[in-house]
Amino acid sequence: MSSTPVTERHLPPGARAMSISELNIVTGAFGYTGRYITRRLLALGKRVRTLTGHPERQNPFGDRVTAAPFNFDRPAELTESLRGATTLYNTYWVRFPHGRVTFDQAVENTKTLISAAEAAGIRRIVHISITHASEASPLPYFRGKGLLEKAIIHSRLSYTILRPTVIFGAEDILINNIAWLLRRFPVFVVPGSGDYRLQPVFVENMAEIAVAAGQREENRIIDAVGPEVFTFNELVRRVADAIHSRARIVHLRPGVALFLSRLVGYLVGDVVLTRDELMGLMANLLVSDGPATGRTRLSDWLAQDTGRVGVRYASELARHYRR
Repeated sequence: MSSTPVTERHLPPGARAMSISELNIVTGAFGYTGRYITRRLLALGKRVRTLTGHPERQNPFGDRVTAAPFNFDRPAELTESLRGATTLYNTYWVRFPHGRVTFDQAVENTKTLISAAEAAGIRRIVHISITHASEASPLPYFRGKGLLEKAIIHSRLSYTILRPTVIFGAEDILINNIAWLLRRFPVFVVPGSGDYRLQPVFVENMAEIAVAAGQREENRIIDAVGPEVFTFNELVRRVADAIHSRARIVHLRPGVALFLSRLVGYLVGDVVLTRDELMGLMANLLVSDGPATGRTRLSDWLAQDTGRVGVRYASELARHYRR
C-alpha cells in the first residue's frame, strides 16, 4: 500500500464523480486516525459528516465536513445525526480513564452508537479495534475492545473490524514522544528487558485499509500492521539513531519505569504511559500473527521525517480533553 496521501489527481478518470452523493460518518475526524480516513474519503469524492466530542473546535476541513456532537446521552438525536449515511467509520475510544470517562463508559457509549447506526439505516461499520482484543483479557483496554467486537459481530450491520497495533505518523503519540524524550533527557528508561515486540503501522496505510474495507460487503476482521517487527530495544535505538540522540538507554524494573513516567507526566501535564499499555506491550499484544497489511516501513519514515519527529510533545489530554 502506498504511503502517498490520496489527492484527486491520483484518482482514475471519473473517480471524483463516483458515489458523489454517498454520505459517510467518521467519528473523530478532527483527531488523529479519523482525520486521515476523512482525507481519503474526501479525495474519493464522498461526503463526510463527523461525530465529535468537540464540535466547537476549528474544523480543519472547512465546509467539506459537517460536524455533530456524539449525543451518547440522547440516542434519538444521535440516530438523526447518522441518518442518510451508508457507512460508519468508528475511531471513538479512550486511551485511559479520565474524570468521568472510563473504559466501561466508553464501551456503553459505543454500544449506543452501534444501536443508533442500526436505527438510522447505516449499511456498514468499519470499526477500529486493537490486535489481540479479547473480552477475556485481564487488561481493561483490550477487554473493552473485545466486548465491542462481540457487539458489532452480533449487530445487524455489515462490518470490518480493523485491529491496528501502534499507529505511527506525524501526529502520533508513542513514536513521537519516545523521540521527544530522547531529544530532551540525558537518560531514556526502557521498562524491563525491552525484548518484547511491536509492529507499527503507518497512519496513511491504516486509512487506506479502512476506506477500502468500507467499500466491501463481506464481514471481516483484519490486523492492520506494518512490514517491520521491532523489539522495544530496537525501536528505541532506531529512533535515537534517526534523531542523533546521545541519551543513555537504561533498563529498569517496570514498576520503577512507570513511576518515572508519572513524574514526566506531571512535568508535561499528561499521562505518558499507563499500566495497561505497558502490560500489553510486554505481553507482545502489539504484534500480529498474520501477514503485514501496510507497506510503509517505520525505518523509512523515520529517515524522511527526522526533522519533525519528537520536536514537540504530543499530549493525549490536550488532544481529547482540553478545549
